[in-house]
Amino acid sequence: MSAPLPGSVPSPNIWHHPETYELENRAADPDQVIESAMRELLGDRGWAGRDLLDLGCGSGFHLPRWAVEARSVVGVEPHPGLVALAARRTARLDNVVVRPGTAQRIPLADASVDVVQVRWAYFFGPGCEPGLREVDRVVRRGGTAFVIDNDPTRSTFGAWFSRGYPTVRAKEVERFWSTHGWHRRPLDIVWRFADRAGLESCVRIEFDERAAAEILADHQGTEVDYAVNLWWKRL
Repeated sequence: MSAPLPGSVPSPNIWHHPETYELENRAADPDQVIESAMRELLGDRGWAGRDLLDLGCGSGFHLPRWAVEARSVVGVEPHPGLVALAARRTARLDNVVVRPGTAQRIPLADASVDVVQVRWAYFFGPGCEPGLREVDRVVRRGGTAFVIDNDPTRSTFGAWFSRGYPTVRAKEVERFWSTHGWHRRPLDIVWRFADRAGLESCVRIEFDERAAAEILADHQGTEVDYAVNLWWKRL
């Protein structure tokens, strides 16, 4: 298999465990709180009739959902195996194309999309400037970009995230996005699994062995309250 594209940041979860991450995608935000907030910010049309870019699309889980209403959908992903999975998933959708690429070098023309969504793929704050410049380049005037990331300051999952990723400092990340002209919409979603085994397997791909063991010992059931930030910017 080809190597991931230069400049890509290795994912700790989907790159190594795509089958398990499929469970996580199905469990995350089953009530579509994030999509509802995006629609509200975009206005009555949402992404209907618009050209949408899913940057860091992974295995293409969300591409068919966008394709129902969007005029065109482009999924961009740096990992070759995930590009292949996303392409197979959307092979019968005429308005979807999947391309290898990175946030720092988006393989699209200037001013070629109306909506960008980046979900848990590029949330690290300082250091993301090259990717944000590329987003500015490919979005048409009046278009909107969305970045969804974890909010470690609240919720059960937020506490887990703070434990597992102590170098991600929430105030520093918030200052970064605000400085670059992005707005924050705090959202409360949920992880909801069909069974305990699914939750346990996803916790184990998100956190190291010690943190995962502590989390699973403390938390019972198949549901987790989960806070995210929806960062958005009108271009």
